[in-house]
Amino acid sequence: MESEIIFYIEESAEGGFEAKALGHSIFTEAETYEELWQMIENAVRCHFDEDNRPHLIRLYYVKEEVIAL
Repeated sequence: MESEIIFYIEESAEGGFEAKALGHSIFTEAETYEELWQMIENAVRCHFDEDNRPHLIRLYYVKEEVIAL
């Protein structure tokens, strides 16, 4: 059992947010960041049995910005 699972979060090109688990086949998306938290928690609960579920979910939010010179 892993003690934590890490999600990479970024803004979706269509609007909203996308979250991908590192090392696991878990992907979810939502319109708001608050809704995304709930979607991630639900996805983790569905993906893992209760005995094998990580105790922590770590979120890495990446926002790409470009400065033109």
